[in-house]
Amino acid sequence: MSIEVRNKEISWLSFNERLLQEASKRNVPVIERIKFLGIYSNNLDEFFRVRVAILRRLAMMGRTTMVEGADPREVLDEIERIVVEQGKRFEQIYKGILKELAKDYIYLVNEHELSESQGKYVRDYFLQEVRPRLMPIILKKSLPLPMLSDDAIYMAVEMICQEKMTYALIEVPSDVLPRFVIIPSEDPRGTYIILLEDIIRYELKDLFYMFEFDEIGSYIVKLTRDAELDINDDVAESYVKTVEKSLEKRGQSEPTRFVYDKKLPQEFLKILLKKLNFTKDDTIIGGGRIHNFKDFMSFPKVGRKELQYQSISPIRHKRVLPGKTYLESISEKDLLFHFPYQSFIHFIDLLREASIDPKVTEIKLTVYRVAPDSSVMNALINAARNGKQVTVVLELRARFNEQDNIEWGNLLDKENVKVIFGVPGLKVHSKICIINRKEHGEDKLFACVGTGNFHEDTARVFSDHLLCTADPRVAREVNYVFDFFERNYKLNRFRHLMVSPFNMRSRIIRMINQEIRNKLEGKKAMFYIKCNNLVDPVIIRKIHDAARAGVDVRLNVRGMFSLLPTPPDRKYTIPCIGMIDRFLEHSRVYYFHNSGNERLFISSSDLMSRNLDRRVEVGAPIYDDDLRREIVKMLELQWQDNEAARVLDNNLANQLRKTDNETPFKSQMEFYRYIRQQHENNEEDTRG
Repeated sequence: MSIEVRNKEISWLSFNERLLQEASKRNVPVIERIKFLGIYSNNLDEFFRVRVAILRRLAMMGRTTMVEGADPREVLDEIERIVVEQGKRFEQIYKGILKELAKDYIYLVNEHELSESQGKYVRDYFLQEVRPRLMPIILKKSLPLPMLSDDAIYMAVEMICQEKMTYALIEVPSDVLPRFVIIPSEDPRGTYIILLEDIIRYELKDLFYMFEFDEIGSYIVKLTRDAELDINDDVAESYVKTVEKSLEKRGQSEPTRFVYDKKLPQEFLKILLKKLNFTKDDTIIGGGRIHNFKDFMSFPKVGRKELQYQSISPIRHKRVLPGKTYLESISEKDLLFHFPYQSFIHFIDLLREASIDPKVTEIKLTVYRVAPDSSVMNALINAARNGKQVTVVLELRARFNEQDNIEWGNLLDKENVKVIFGVPGLKVHSKICIINRKEHGEDKLFACVGTGNFHEDTARVFSDHLLCTADPRVAREVNYVFDFFERNYKLNRFRHLMVSPFNMRSRIIRMINQEIRNKLEGKKAMFYIKCNNLVDPVIIRKIHDAARAGVDVRLNVRGMFSLLPTPPDRKYTIPCIGMIDRFLEHSRVYYFHNSGNERLFISSSDLMSRNLDRRVEVGAPIYDDDLRREIVKMLELQWQDNEAARVLDNNLANQLRKTDNETPFKSQMEFYRYIRQQHENNEEDTRG
């Protein structure tokens, strides 16, 4: 029978709805709840910059069958309907959070709520810090609107003098000044916070003192632009130049969304929309007086410690011993790190040791995203300075990190690091590293394969795994991937790794087929897939084939989810969950029972056509029984979760999963306790 798939954009909005759910939970610390609103807002910005932009292009082209069989215009209408509904829920949750903060004497005040002493502080702050950075633009019919950034908020100012209107725009300088300013409190228990735009409002008359007006009003507006890169891999110019030109175009790209304070006068709104070339078919959403909620991800750390998540101490790995190098430990037995439960400093220390080890001759690494002041990159530069051959495969098309990667590429090149700017026609998304060391006159390869970026900042909040191994079966094939980067025509056969776009799709399908055969032969048959996105229609049909055959299928998908768990004949329902909790679930794990001869892979790849067919992704087998048990334990714990796991059903109702255990069960903290128990026996004798 035919298997229907869900539109991935609509399913993504359901994922973002789960963030709103977290923001509404009373058992989540209140400042963390306001940060979840910030994450929701940041996600939605990117969604409009990328996904909605693509749909708009398809709609303008008249394409009607490109989006899971749906008309892009119908999908756009549904997106707008859902976003408006979520916006109402967002406002309700935000107002509730403000009330909760007030119970702890934390007040977010506006320009009308200041005491005399607070007003004096705000006035002084405005004169010294804010006004020098404000450059108002007076709107005139004869002049076009200057190009507005999609990463900023603007204050639309209306000045009324009798019946004459003067309009202006001010960019709120939140890129150079804090969005949140803590102001003095006359109550020693209280903390008062004012937004940067409200400081501007407080002194708005002073800013426009040369104009005559009877009334002056201000309203926050925000624009979102198309952020897609259009890169033709066959152009004659260099790859770097092509990306640089695309970045220049990004700031001038078509707008995809306009949000505004619904109190903005209609005539002023019409003027802005006309100058921005918006039509009635575009996404134009009225809201409250605050926009760019993404800044709320950096809400000040104020009040009682209970208002925030308490920090967890990263667990020391029991096999990282003083006086013993990482490479010695890896030679004896594979190492597996679980971030953020264990520190990313382990990987930085590994690179640092390799950079000064006289016997290490070569280091190779893929880079998709790294921290702004990356210790990983600094270790590689140090290795090159110490005479090592260092190769970095740098993906320039890492969305919204393109400029950073270009700058890193230039710096690495100056330090005599060999830089490979990706692969024509493919995006390099794999997270792999090779260290070559001379031992007994021969080359010995050490490999690292991860599920997340080599990024020490995100490793504190993203849940990921990193395998470090000297197993020649794995290390040799990781080196084959680097051979392909250097010589795109050189293809090796991968017997142990799953590598896109070569064998990952076929390996996954083959392993699912094996589970189906096992079930038909009366054997135990099950597989568990944990990923961020499940969209690929071929894989979805194969999963349904397995479920229909009676295979025990378990799916744990954080984001886009195109699979409909219950088919039209309702003969089975595939159990599926989506996790939203304190740490972002980012790891991809593919587990197959295989008649007791378990196969488990960690991977950088989701189950999307782009990952399987148009990216270089790597999945590594976990051969060590002890390490495989650790990951299986994590999968089992998440399946027991009744606090963060939502049921993903046909309707995407996002109901919390009910289990036999009535006691609240949060799998992330349970896994943290499990890893601590596994490693604490050696804690007194370990390092970092």
